[in-house]
Parts: sequence; C-alpha cells; structure tokens
Amino acid sequence: MLAFLSKFSVLYFFIIPCCSPQYVNLVDDLKMPAIAKYFSTKGRYEEVNPYLKEDILAVNRSMLQALSAQCQEIHVTAIIRHGTRYPTAKIIQLMQQLHIVVRNASGVESWLREIQTQWTMWYTEDMDGRLVQKGVNDLKHLAVRLSKLFPSLISEEKLRGGFIKFITSSKHRCVNSTLSFKAGLTELWAIKDKEFNHSVNDDLMRFFDKCTKFVQEVDNNPSAVVEINNFTKGPEMKKVQEKIAERLRVPSTLISHDMAEAAFYLCAYEFAIKAVNSPWCQLFDEDDAKVMEYESDLREFWKRGYGYEINSKSSCILFHDVFRRLNKAASDNKSGQQVTEAVTVQIGHADTLLPLLTLLGFFKDSEALTSTNYATQTHRSFRTSHMLPYAANLLLVLYDCGGGDLRLQPLLNEKPVTFPGLTDQKASMPLYQDVREHYGELLRGCDFENECQLFKHPSEM
Repeated sequence: MLAFLSKFSVLYFFIIPCCSPQYVNLVDDLKMPAIAKYFSTKGRYEEVNPYLKEDILAVNRSMLQALSAQCQEIHVTAIIRHGTRYPTAKIIQLMQQLHIVVRNASGVESWLREIQTQWTMWYTEDMDGRLVQKGVNDLKHLAVRLSKLFPSLISEEKLRGGFIKFITSSKHRCVNSTLSFKAGLTELWAIKDKEFNHSVNDDLMRFFDKCTKFVQEVDNNPSAVVEINNFTKGPEMKKVQEKIAERLRVPSTLISHDMAEAAFYLCAYEFAIKAVNSPWCQLFDEDDAKVMEYESDLREFWKRGYGYEINSKSSCILFHDVFRRLNKAASDNKSGQQVTEAVTVQIGHADTLLPLLTLLGFFKDSEALTSTNYATQTHRSFRTSHMLPYAANLLLVLYDCGGGDLRLQPLLNEKPVTFPGLTDQKASMPLYQDVREHYGELLRGCDFENECQLFKHPSEM
C-alpha cells in the first residue's frame, strides 16, 4: 500500500496518536503545572506567548504596523523548530526505570497513590522523538498566524505561484512538521487540487552533524561538558534529589540525577503532549524546577551556545544561506522585478536555531553559565524556556520603505527583537545595509569548511 502513497503523505503514518483532540488547543490555567514556565526546550509555545491560550490563532499585527507603517514587506525567512514530540527512546528507558521505583514507594500522598494505581506507563521506545498530534497543530497554527502577520507574502497566490519555498531536516519530526505547516496553509485556503514540494537539506538544517570540529571537540568530547557534570553532582541538584526521595519516602540512593531528570521530563511531556497537570509534577516545587531548568540551560550553553566558539561557527553555512536569500530578494526588488522567493520556511531543531542565535549575538550575558554561579544567574538572558519551546521560530523580514530604503526586522517567536549591537532609534527595524555592516566580519569570513576543519593550516589560523 505504501508504494502507492506520495512523498507528501507517507510520513504522516509515523505520527503516533496519543490523546483525544481536546488536548490540542486551550488549557485551563487550573490544569497547568505551576512549574510549566521552567520546562526549557520541552516547553509549550503557549508558555512563551500566553495570549495563545485564549486564541491559538491570535496575532498582534499592530506591533508590526507601528514599526513598518510606511514600509512593505518583500521577503520573509522563517527558521522554525519542529513541533511537540515524544521523548527519545533513551529518556523513555529512564522514565520506565523511575516508574518502577515510584510504584514501590511508601508515601501516602494522594498524588502518589494516583501514580501507583491509576497512571500507566504509556510511553514506548518506538515513539522515539516522533511528532505528536499537538506538534502537528503547533505548525498548522503557526502557518495560519504567519499568514495573518504577513498577508501579502504568505498568501494563496504566492503559494500557488511557487514563491514560497520549504526546506526541512531529514528527521521524521521535522518532515512531518513541514507537512503540517503546509497543511495549515492548504486547509486555510481550501486548496485540494495541488500539492507543494519541499526539499530535505541536512547541510543547512543539521549542520552540527557535519561540522567535524564541533562533533569531535564538543559533541563527542566528555571534557566539554565538565560544567554540566559538576552541576549535576553539586549541592543544588543534590538537594532536589533528596527532596524527591523524601516525598516518595524511598532511600535517597534510589534517586540519582538521571531519575530526577526523568521525573521532570514526565511532568513536562505529560503537559506538552496531553495538556494535563500530571501527578509527576508534585515531585517538584518551584525552587526545584529552577534548578532543573538551569541544568538544561547549562547543557545548551556549553554544547550549542556561547560555551565554545565552534558551537556558533558550526552554523556559518546557515548564516550565509540566510543572507544569500535576503540579498537575492533585495536585488530582485532593486531591479524592479518580482521577488522570486518571497518566503523561505526552513524547519529544523533547537540545535539548528540556538547556534545561529548565538552567532548573531542574541541572549549573551556578561558572565558565562557555570556549575558554581547558579545563584547569580537568576536574571540571565540565556534562558531556553523563553528562547526555544517547541515550534520556536526566528523570522527575518525584509521591508522596502521607499527610495531604496530596505530595512530588516528580526522576530523571535513572533515578537520583535533587536539585533545585538544595533542601538539606534530604529534598532528594531534597522537599515538592511547597517545589518550587513554589523555582521560584516562574519559575512566576509565564517566559512563552514574552514571553521569545521579539525586541524587548520598555520596560514589559516
């Protein structure tokens, strides 16, 4: 049967249904875990944009109009993380081990009895990071909202005319997210007579796998994560583990760091996937959740963020691709012809977005995150709960403001942000030429092949 299915539909067969449709839209605040805002990269997009809890298709176009009243958008590049997914097989194995421990716990609280008598271990290893129905809706809804924000670009006419390009990572959750984004548009405009292609490009969307220096010096290097390892053995994490053991009334030796992490993931995934305030969340108070969030941020900082220069430089290939598209749109517009690629939708991972955000200088604190400065990092900018929920997105919108005046507006998760270092009065929508000059050193260099070589010739140092 599968042989007769097109590439546009076959991948939907790998989305494993988890729950009834009631879980995919609004969530009663009473059902929301108090610690939901600390779920880092496992958080819902709605926690970053709370107004979506009331109306999942709501947009604030007025914020764009205030910045671009005399301007017309001519191009949008959207770099998007995949939607809500299942845990990986490795995490599911830890969850299963924790469940065994908790079933034998002797605590008497009602939430513990609920886990022991009513909650079943429904996660199976074959789920392994696959997109869930909530993730499908994440991308469908995002597509509709972006069409409302940029109606002259993300339109039925542009889609049918081939002016919207779709690029994805090869991972099933990204391909299915791409299909879902397209479905959001085709369902919005009731398009049934045509299908729209996408291309798989891991060079762009999974550059981190192909950067030899990053893989060997950071990703596969145990010494690169010494700060994370030290924190997991430190006093803050030890206290979290002891409190979990105390709540369960089990020996503290049973609650390792891995078990604490599995419990936090269970709380986060139950909420992200099923929109329920799981009894697993009762194992943590807000102070515990802040520690768990910091551990996640510490890992992202050292493995994908500012911890090592190669983390950001691994995204050089995507950085140059973005500016090549912006330059082409600017050139088309200057010559008076229609911009041939009005919209580029690129769907990848948190690991795609974070190195690029780092390369661009976003969310850089004055001090590095370390295993020993947790207490002084309360107000840090580098907070993945705010930056990288499921369906996180970086939008770069190019405007023609007349008289050859091109401006570029960055938005993160549908909210205007400012390019770090550009501080003039129109910094939220600076001149495109100023942006190019600001990143001039990267535009003139930042060569992926050169940066990712493990050993450089002295002349290249």
